[in-house]
Amino acid sequence: MPRHRSFNKRTFIPVITVIPVVVFSIWILTEQPERKAEYTNAAATETAAVPAPETDPPASKTDIADDKVPDRYRTPSSLGDKPFASSLAGTHIDGSLQADSSGNLVVNLETRDFFDYFLNTVGEVSPERSLAEIERLARENLPPKAAEQALALLDQYLTYKESALALGSQNLDPSRQHDPQYQLQMLKGALTDLKQLRRNSFDANTRDAFFGLEEAYGDYTLASMDIQQRDDLSPQAKATLQEWHRQQLPDVIRRTETRMMADGERYRQRQEVLANASSPEEAGKQLKALGVEPAQTEEVVTYLEERQQFDQRFEQYRQELASLNQSGVAEEDLATMEARLLEQHFEDEQSRTWAKLRALETQSP
Repeated sequence: MPRHRSFNKRTFIPVITVIPVVVFSIWILTEQPERKAEYTNAAATETAAVPAPETDPPASKTDIADDKVPDRYRTPSSLGDKPFASSLAGTHIDGSLQADSSGNLVVNLETRDFFDYFLNTVGEVSPERSLAEIERLARENLPPKAAEQALALLDQYLTYKESALALGSQNLDPSRQHDPQYQLQMLKGALTDLKQLRRNSFDANTRDAFFGLEEAYGDYTLASMDIQQRDDLSPQAKATLQEWHRQQLPDVIRRTETRMMADGERYRQRQEVLANASSPEEAGKQLKALGVEPAQTEEVVTYLEERQQFDQRFEQYRQELASLNQSGVAEEDLATMEARLLEQHFEDEQSRTWAKLRALETQSP
C-alpha cells in the first residue's frame, strides 16, 4: 500500500485541533492575518525541495527566482463555483503545490498553507474527503514524481501534527498560571520542544520553508517578553535591546514589525490630540498637522462636534431632571414628565439611549 494511502488509518480529526500551550508560544504571528499574509507572500519565493533520489536533483531557489516553474505545474487558485466543502465557497485556495522544470516538488510556505486550507475543512467533511481533494489536485496538476513527493510530505506533516498535539497536552500549574515569569518559562519550554519536534520530523529545507518565519517571530516575541520582565534595565536600555532583537528578524518580518510600531506611535499621537484638544476645531488642526487625511480629519471633527453638542444638551437635561425630582411632583406623574423631558432634549432614539446610560453613570456611587 503506498505511503499516502495510510492516512485513512489515523485518528485524524484531533490532528488539526488547536495545540494550546505550544501554539500560544507563537500566537502573535498566527493570530494576526495582516502580518501572516505579508510574511507568506514574501516567503513564497523562498523555496526548498522534497528530498528525492540522487538522480532527481531538488528544485533550487534560482529556478524559482528565474520564473522557471511552468504554469501547468501549479495547482489552481480556486475550486470553482461548487467546492467540496461549502465553507470554501467564494474563497481562493490558500497557497499552492508547485513543481520545478525537472518535475520535483517545490516546497515553500505556500505548500503548508495549501495543506492547511484543505485540512481545516475536516469536521465539515470527512478526513477522507479532504485528503482525497489534496491528492486529486496534486495528481491532476503536477508531474507524477512531484505528486508523489507532495503526498509523502503531507504524510510527514500529518505525523508531525499528531506529535505536536501530544506535545501540547501539558497542563499549566493553576497556582502559577497568572505569574508572568512562569508563563514565560512555559512558553520558552514549549517553543523549544516544538522546534526539536520539527527538526526530528522534517529535513532542514522543509523545516525552514514551513516554520522559519514563524520560529523567528516566536524567538523575537519571547526575547521581548524577557526584556520587559527584567527589573535591572532602564526603560532606555529595554528599548535599545528591543530594537536590537528587531534588527535580527528576517527582512520581511522586520519591515512589517517596524511599520506596525510606526502605526502604533501615530495612533498614540492621535489619541493624545483627541484627549487634550480644547475643541473639535483645535483637534482637527492638530490632526492635519500629524498628516491625517483631510476626509478622515473631517469625520473625526464632525463626530467630536456631535459629542460636544450632546454633552451640552445632556447637562441641561440633567439640571432640569434634578429640578423636576426636587419639585415635589406626585410619584405617579414623575415618570411621565421625565420621559417628556428626555424627548424634548434628545430627538432620536439613539441619543435618548445614550442619555439614559449617561444618567445611570452619573447616579452610580
